[in-house]
Amino acid sequence: MRIARLCCLLLLAGSSFAAQAKMVHRPVEWTLDGTRFHSVLVYDDATSAKRPGLVMVPNWYGINDMAVQKAEMIAGKDYVILLTDMYGASVRPQQGNADQAQAAIKPLYGDRALMRKRINAALAQLKAQVASAPIDADKLGAIGFCFGGTAVLDLARSGADIAAVVSFHGGLTTDDPALAKHIKARVLTMNGADDKGTMPDADKFMDEMRESPADWQFVVIGHAVHCFTEVGENSAGCRYDERAAARSYRLMHDWLRAAFAGTP
Repeated sequence: MRIARLCCLLLLAGSSFAAQAKMVHRPVEWTLDGTRFHSVLVYDDATSAKRPGLVMVPNWYGINDMAVQKAEMIAGKDYVILLTDMYGASVRPQQGNADQAQAAIKPLYGDRALMRKRINAALAQLKAQVASAPIDADKLGAIGFCFGGTAVLDLARSGADIAAVVSFHGGLTTDDPALAKHIKARVLTMNGADDKGTMPDADKFMDEMRESPADWQFVVIGHAVHCFTEVGENSAGCRYDERAAARSYRLMHDWLRAAFAGTP
């Protein structure tokens, strides 16, 4: 009876701990060139174990509830994620309002040096969280979706000293192909075979990567169009694809694990 009672108490204690554990959403703010940025650090506090840190740039709608949910899903107990504001705290396109989103990304596509400056500032802020969050400072990377994919590819092109970059259905263009010679990260890029917005740039992108020192892989996912990881999107050119999303997330985890371990 005593053993049974002890087991019950241990189970209850474990259940109590599990109930207390939660995903942390911690605001991270900084100012760059007079613009204030409001990002969110996301991680599971069920364990204090150090884990890789990722800069995550969401799609062109920026930081919203859907982006936070995606960051939670990816972070799990595996990563600490800085969900990154690329526009400034005063610019928050409404989910589904393409005109507002287009206006938000236009200045950054028009000035890629500014895009690189902002994404590097986000990386610096992720590094600054090492003292107060369970981040392994030796294991840093970046992931991005749609516009965010473009941003993290530009982070790699800037020569950022990180282990890996993963782009999901991101834009492939660059203002300067010669920047690829600076890439230090392992680069995984995944685009839908039927993505009419990005695939026309695929050949030039691969030519750019061939001239880089990077360990890179370009994955074309059959029958997928743009936005294949974006839950709720369902138009002809921008549609969520559960199979493509699941496959791309598996590839991401494998790529990041190998990069952080320094294995092939």
